[in-house]
Amino acid sequence: MRKIRPNEVMKRGVRVHVPVSIAETRISKRYDAIPSGTLYPNADEIKYLQRLDSAIIVLNKPPKLPVKGNLPVHNSMDALAAAALSYDYDEGPKLVHRLDRESSGILLLGRTKDSVSHLQWLFSNINNAKSSCKAWNDACEATYQRYWALVIGTPKEKEGIIHAPLSKVLLNDGKTERVILAHHSSVEPRQEAVTEYRVLGPKINGCSWVELRPLTYRKHQLRVHCAEALGTPIVGDYKYGWFVHSRWKQMPRVDIEPTTGKPYKLRRPEGLDVQKGSVLSKVPLLHLHCRELVLPNIAKFLHVLKNSSEELHTSLREQPDVLRFVATMPSHMRISWNLMSSYLV
Repeated sequence: MRKIRPNEVMKRGVRVHVPVSIAETRISKRYDAIPSGTLYPNADEIKYLQRLDSAIIVLNKPPKLPVKGNLPVHNSMDALAAAALSYDYDEGPKLVHRLDRESSGILLLGRTKDSVSHLQWLFSNINNAKSSCKAWNDACEATYQRYWALVIGTPKEKEGIIHAPLSKVLLNDGKTERVILAHHSSVEPRQEAVTEYRVLGPKINGCSWVELRPLTYRKHQLRVHCAEALGTPIVGDYKYGWFVHSRWKQMPRVDIEPTTGKPYKLRRPEGLDVQKGSVLSKVPLLHLHCRELVLPNIAKFLHVLKNSSEELHTSLREQPDVLRFVATMPSHMRISWNLMSSYLV
């Protein structure tokens, strides 16, 4: 079997194998690699999820699982959601925003076309999402995400706001894309990027825990801002912090406890394997986790947004205007946290 050239003349009787187009493949065929046990939640699980919210689904994404799949990538978050979380809806839930493959934490999916469109507007530009309803606009203003990250070193200031536009460039291979801080003299298009940050505790073992709150949602924004704007790349981020990682010695070093003035000793829980991607492993996993999400209660406001009305239905007024979600850290970050968390706020 060989590939036919576009200008090749076919002879009578030649057998041609035509691949089925992606558009025609059924979702059940495309995602055969998903473990069958995940595709059939029991009746109690379905009832519980349906009772939680009719407009959104919130998942705690594990690290190293891609959010958006393509033909070679079968087990992605959108594939799993479409195959296992559709229930009585005609289509599976759709992604509202994305997380990097190596990162973890809260991932938001919309269950209906209306909820997806309004929430995508909210994450792209808050002004596009606003309406004539004051309660909805106030809920949009209250929206935020908070990430926790472990960085190498510590920022010079304990808290602040990073205003650093970003640009995308192609590397020498002509395929690999990289995000960098934009320069005024650069010809590449630039995107505004703003991040609030707060240091959660002292530097221990050469690292610091930092809380990050993006005010814009750009690709690799937090990773580039940590590595290039603050000079403290995230542990496990070899794309934007390779040089610092190569110099960083992952060895217990003498740090002083802020309360006693004595040398700090890393907590090493007995029986715990600290080599599974934690800060002490030879090759740590990315320590970036979307821990908290606050957003409008879209199910409450959908009727108002559809009809451009200012009044809420009486039955909906007692529901909260905003929802708050908190996701636990993955195992490798929990290990690092337990090793280094004596004096965190």
